[in-house]
Amino acid sequence: MSTRIDRFSLRLPLMAAPMSIASNVALVSACSRAGIIGCFPTHNAARDGGLASWIDRIETARHKHADHGGDPAPFAVNINVSRHKPAESLAGEIAACRAARLPLITTNAGDPSELVKQVHDWGGLVIHDATTVEQAEKAVAAGVDGLMLVCAGAGGLGGLLSPFAFVPRVRRFFDGIIQLAGGVATGEGIAAAELLGADMVCMGTRFIATEESGVVPGHKRMLTEVSMSDVLWTDAICGISANFLRPSIAANQLDPDHLPPLSHTGRPTLPPGVKPWSMVWSGGHSAALIDTIPTVVALVEELERGYLSARQSRTR
Repeated sequence: MSTRIDRFSLRLPLMAAPMSIASNVALVSACSRAGIIGCFPTHNAARDGGLASWIDRIETARHKHADHGGDPAPFAVNINVSRHKPAESLAGEIAACRAARLPLITTNAGDPSELVKQVHDWGGLVIHDATTVEQAEKAVAAGVDGLMLVCAGAGGLGGLLSPFAFVPRVRRFFDGIIQLAGGVATGEGIAAAELLGADMVCMGTRFIATEESGVVPGHKRMLTEVSMSDVLWTDAICGISANFLRPSIAANQLDPDHLPPLSHTGRPTLPPGVKPWSMVWSGGHSAALIDTIPTVVALVEELERGYLSARQSRTR
């Protein structure tokens, strides 16, 4: 395992991606118990008690696990740093994370430079997501400690670049933590990411189909049933290009092959009452590798077996 992530003392070089709806307290807490990093976006907490409450509940679960002899992994919070976000909202989120002295913050959708200064002030690290080399270069200039390189095949808001080119290209100019995101659902995939130059994997779709995930049962079940051709890259559902599941699109009175164009303001024109994410479900290419809906602990055990087997085969 890469020395760049030694400080996290992980069982596997893995973070469960911060996902709308799916990443709840139960999922993040289970990831910690299993020895990997769990992460949630702040807007999930806003709908259920607030960010400080979620941090406290997850920390309580971690301490309880430690009291019973466990070795819980740290968890992370994902903060959107878009210039459109109200300053008071961003300040409140940073304050809640500062109070808990969280060791890791992930950021997206804007310039993280000011947040980086504050997180570094309490000793934390910042990982910013990027879908292009240009975005990665800007994040490095902003002083981030790590990059989440979102590649082709990622569920939700993904990228278009192949990890076989994207990761090595970024590694040429960046010596910090690199997370590979997109299309990984196995332990062998985690080991392959390391060979490319990544320090760890950020895995999303596979964790949607777990018992602890916050999505509805139908979404989990659909991920065990779809093929790779059922994953559709489109901007028609949420206004930004993302991967959604064709059967879910069809179930919401939409034809996946003839989706309505965006409005003149760039907004999706969906049937009345139809909402992305909660009703039109997302998933990445790795959905084709999902056959079960395990607990997080059972999933991590499976991933660990595949990871160790792949690493051992490299030494033969």
